[in-house]
Amino acid sequence: MKELVEYVAKALVENPNAVRVSEHLRRGTVVIELHVAPSDMGRVIGKEGRVANAIRALLRVASARSGKRVVLDIS
Repeated sequence: MKELVEYVAKALVENPNAVRVSEHLRRGTVVIELHVAPSDMGRVIGKEGRVANAIRALLRVASARSGKRVVLDIS
């Protein structure tokens, strides 16, 4: 799932070298942290959070197949 977030984020931003994705386990939940350049933050979040919500929807589908709970943090 980490690779999925990284692939989508690098396709969206202008500076793909600044994209960093880390994965942590917190109380039985997989937390994926996405870090992008400040100038690309608007591209990843989108108008009214639509792009971020779409990425989270993709993660929900991928996590349902693996049986894990996944949360995406964008910073």
